This record gives sequence, C-alpha cells and structure tokens, in this order.
Amino acid sequence: MPRHHLPLITFDNVSKTYGDHPEDYLQLVVINTKLTVEDGEFLIIYGPSGSGKSTLMNLAAGLEFPSGGRVFLRNQNLTKLTSDELAHVHARRCGMVFQSFNLIKSLNVWENVALPQAAIGVRYNLRKKRALHLLKILQMDQFANRHTNELSGGQQQRVAIARALINAPPLLLVDEPTGNLDSKMADEVMRLIHDLNVHAKQTVVLVTHNSDHLKFGSRVIYFKDGKIEREEKQEVADFVAIPPLLPKEYLEQLVHLKGR
Repeated sequence: MPRHHLPLITFDNVSKTYGDHPEDYLQLVVINTKLTVEDGEFLIIYGPSGSGKSTLMNLAAGLEFPSGGRVFLRNQNLTKLTSDELAHVHARRCGMVFQSFNLIKSLNVWENVALPQAAIGVRYNLRKKRALHLLKILQMDQFANRHTNELSGGQQQRVAIARALINAPPLLLVDEPTGNLDSKMADEVMRLIHDLNVHAKQTVVLVTHNSDHLKFGSRVIYFKDGKIEREEKQEVADFVAIPPLLPKEYLEQLVHLKGR
C-alpha cells in the first residue's frame, strides 16, 4: 500500500495491562482497541477520569508500550522501535501538550518554545528566529523574554502549544489542555487548537472529560472502562463554522507552518 494511503495512527487490537495479574479486569486499562486516525482529523477521545483515555494517547506517542497488539505511526510499528528511534519520533513526528504545561521555569518563553529545535541540532539563531515567529502567530511575542511564572495559565498553555509545534510534527497530541484553566481561558485554548486544525491542517488527537469541548472535534470517540463505546462525526459545516481565535493575517501564516 502506498505510504500516503496509510492512516497517520493505527491501533491494531491494542490492550494495556498494569500490575502483576493480567486476568484482573481492574488492571486492564485499554482493552482490544482498534482505531485509526487520518491526516487532518481533529479526533477527541472523551470519557470519565480513569477510563484509560490518557493511556491510549501515551500509547500513540510511544511513551508506553501495549501489553498486546500493535501501534503504528504511519508505517512505523512503535512497539518495535529502539530508544533512539523513539526519540526521533518524539522530536520530529509528535508534538505533545499537557494539562500541567510542563514548561521549564529557568528558561524564558522563547527558550521554552525553541527547546525541541535545540534537541534536533538547529543552530541558535535559527531556532530563536523560528520561536519568535511562532510566538507572533500565536499572539505571544510580547512575552518572549519573560519567564513562564509571569504568565497566566492560558498564556502558559499557548507557550506549550507553540513548543509542541516548533518542529512542525505531523501529529499533535493534547491531554486535558484546559484542566487548570477557567472557562474563558479554556475556550480560547480550544479555539486556538481548532484554528491549528482547520487552517494549518494540523492533525490533532485530544483527550478530555469535558463535554463542552466536543464541538471542536471533527470526530469524537466515547471511551469508557478501557473500550470504545461509540463514535460520532461532526458535520463539516458545523465544525468549520466555529469562530477563529486568531486574526486573519495570522491564520494565513498558519498555513505555512506545516510546509516549513
């Protein structure tokens, strides 16, 4: 099969068990999951806390390995990669955003954003230029030289999103990005991620237990007790009609992010 016809992510009958007793149902966090994610999708994995949805995302990132089945990122079987090969996947092919931001307090904003560029050997001047350009697109360039503890929660999450995008990965994985934000900031972060998907064609997989976020996804997987209960697709017209967060001139620049 030609490479471009392969899904971006494939879960092939994946299970994940914790503990020493695989037969114990309570230890089975992900159970015989079959799922694909196509390029350009905004997939939301929705379910209550403890349902296994964050484990599913960690499996997609190669941060955890399945107890059974296989996980593919395009044509790469993540369960067969060496630690060096996984490091390459994490650096170049997969950007991650977390609830707790995970920013480095000793670095200023642009240095946090540029960190993944340093990890792949991009020279100082170029990674700074790229970080500042991305911060401008996300309307955060005025904070470039500040330390992250001077920012609000919503601003810190924008910095974390910029850091996840700096290496132009094909896949953006987002785990409960609004858990530490008030409702206004949460809506802004979700609209920003929606802009990235609609205008930059960024493939997004987002985990949430907040039903208010479901309108932002092009497809929603309902996950409970380690299993997919059902899935729903949103009408394209309704999905695209969500008002953008970023001004038009910045939305146009988003289009060029993926082609860099």
